[in-house]
Amino acid sequence: MEKKFITYLYNKHQDIPKIPSTSSVCTFITKVMLLLFPEQSKTRYISETELEATIEIYKAELVEILALMSDRLEEHPQVVADRFFEQLSSVYQLLQTDIKAIMNGDPAAKSEYEIIRAYPGFYAITFYRLAHELLLLNVPLLPRVITEFAHSRTGIDIHPAAKIGAYFFIDHGTGIVIGETVEIGENVKMYQGVTLGALSVAKEMASKKRHPTIENNVVIYSGATILGGETVIGENSVIGGNVWLTKSLPANSTVYHQAQTKVINPDAV
Repeated sequence: MEKKFITYLYNKHQDIPKIPSTSSVCTFITKVMLLLFPEQSKTRYISETELEATIEIYKAELVEILALMSDRLEEHPQVVADRFFEQLSSVYQLLQTDIKAIMNGDPAAKSEYEIIRAYPGFYAITFYRLAHELLLLNVPLLPRVITEFAHSRTGIDIHPAAKIGAYFFIDHGTGIVIGETVEIGENVKMYQGVTLGALSVAKEMASKKRHPTIENNVVIYSGATILGGETVIGENSVIGGNVWLTKSLPANSTVYHQAQTKVINPDAV
């Protein structure tokens, strides 16, 4: 390797700002998920005191993670960590609505335990909701690291800045993309392959609403693509599979993609 390139790489290493490792962030957030949902954990606490002590340990871990990037925080790492853990009860209650939505909406769901333990949609939603709380506390970078970790595990890509209401149900989920400025109301059901994206990827659009708004009680079937910051899907609407939308729909709309399918029976020829 050329000396000049080695020097370049060395200088680049020196210029990188101090940030926590991806593994430490993902390990921490996984611990928080297991804390909230012991259905996925082998740990069983023998007393509330032991549980409280564990929470303090996890809080200290978050402080340590945030301390590595304290120059980019608006508040002291301890304050941010305290506020994050204070919000866990609210996040948990919101996730309970998501579990109920899956349980009520999926005939294949046998129990809430199965949903928590095995459903990729719930896994992705959990990591999104935890990442979103950190984003609301103005923590940079880490929320995206967390949702991309869930993306790598589930194939479901939810930007941590998206706004998603209660009773959110992702069925199957592989290939779903939910963009940064998406707004989703309550009781929305979404199948695999759905894209809620932007009409334009121009950099000057970065500070504007680029992604659609989905109002309450909407169902979006597999492969549908809905684009644009001014696109609003009215409440109680049904979007069929493979539909492509760039314009708003009024409430109670039903949209289907019509495709011609031909079956050729060689025995009939």
